[in-house]
Amino acid sequence: MSNTYTKVRNEIVAGGAVDAVDETVGGLRAVVGVGALLALLVTLAISNIWIFVFVVGLLTSVFLHEVGHFVTARRSGMKVTQFFMGMGPRLWSFQRNGVEYGVRALPVGAFVRIVGMNNLDETDPADEPLTYRSKSYPKRLLVITAGSMMHMFIAIVLLFGVYTVAGKNSATGEVAFVGIEVGGPAEKAGVQLDDIVVSNDGVAVTSAEQFVALVHQHKPGDIADIAVLRAGTALTVPVKLGTNPNPGSEGLAYLGVSSADKAAFQNIPLTEAFTSSFTDLGSAAWQSAKGVVTVMNPANIISHLSGANTDQSTQPVTVYGISRLSSTIGQETGLAGILLTLAGINVFVGLLNLFPLLPFDGGHAAIATYERLRSRPGRRYTADVAKMIPVAMTVIVFFVFVLFAGLYLDITRPIG
Repeated sequence: MSNTYTKVRNEIVAGGAVDAVDETVGGLRAVVGVGALLALLVTLAISNIWIFVFVVGLLTSVFLHEVGHFVTARRSGMKVTQFFMGMGPRLWSFQRNGVEYGVRALPVGAFVRIVGMNNLDETDPADEPLTYRSKSYPKRLLVITAGSMMHMFIAIVLLFGVYTVAGKNSATGEVAFVGIEVGGPAEKAGVQLDDIVVSNDGVAVTSAEQFVALVHQHKPGDIADIAVLRAGTALTVPVKLGTNPNPGSEGLAYLGVSSADKAAFQNIPLTEAFTSSFTDLGSAAWQSAKGVVTVMNPANIISHLSGANTDQSTQPVTVYGISRLSSTIGQETGLAGILLTLAGINVFVGLLNLFPLLPFDGGHAAIATYERLRSRPGRRYTADVAKMIPVAMTVIVFFVFVLFAGLYLDITRPIG
């Protein structure tokens, strides 16, 4: 068994790095490495303040995710040996109360190292009573889901803060074109971004959903007379509709635009801000769950890569793509829009992290649940995690594919 495979395997089953906690890292490496990371953030702040705010918010969410694991593990009597921001080579670290805290070179995540995550995680016999695997099922489930619960808590705080200070982003009854397909029917006819849709063939338009339904009442090749307001001037644009290129939508009329309900922040009472924070969290969680199923579907990804699917609502997107989009969101809606975007991302990441396969936290939760179901009074069952390693490797390979596919689409066909 190669050293590389063993290291990767151990890190997957342990839920974090398993490097020995010995001498801390500092000196020139720390100055250069951490200085370079700070310089990148300063450069980002100078070049685009909204992307900087978004990235800092994202890093804060990642940090708080690990705080959730760290605090619940310590309170549950588990031994924690490492708390790192970033992955890869260590740049700077220090030890306090037996825990190594620090920063690593690649800002692509973070981890908390809890000893004895499962049967493959070798530990000092003296530490066995302090291991994750030795604790009761409720304690293990609390610790392993604490990161996702923290994401939900962050989302609630962000929603409540925005609703209290800026108000709630509510529909104004106007529909605008927020995306125009290059070479599509709408662009050829002269439709422009930010046109306000007034009517379609004389039927007043009051929502984006209604507008899509009106377009689909036509057949490909029909002429749709779309009345719009452009910079306050009313005009009608006749558009010859095409055929919808999206799989499963063949035969539907196609305009080649993305439309959205225009919204504005409106003040609401404090009690409504509080209750809406929870109800909107539930709505966002439902939409995120559907989004995970749709966006992660391999057939959906391949259709986007081949160009057969141009529906950006189902397009995989990376942090790079969302960061670029945050610039537009910040310019249009300010800090409130950025915070709402971060709330949505926290919900999505929190749910994705509960996926019941390693290396996600949900995989560790599934193992703990399986062990609890197989255990009997006086006989505790321990799962052989080695059997899950091939599945975990497959999951990792798939998500690397999703990452590179999303990055390619972010560069060649950016959302927004």
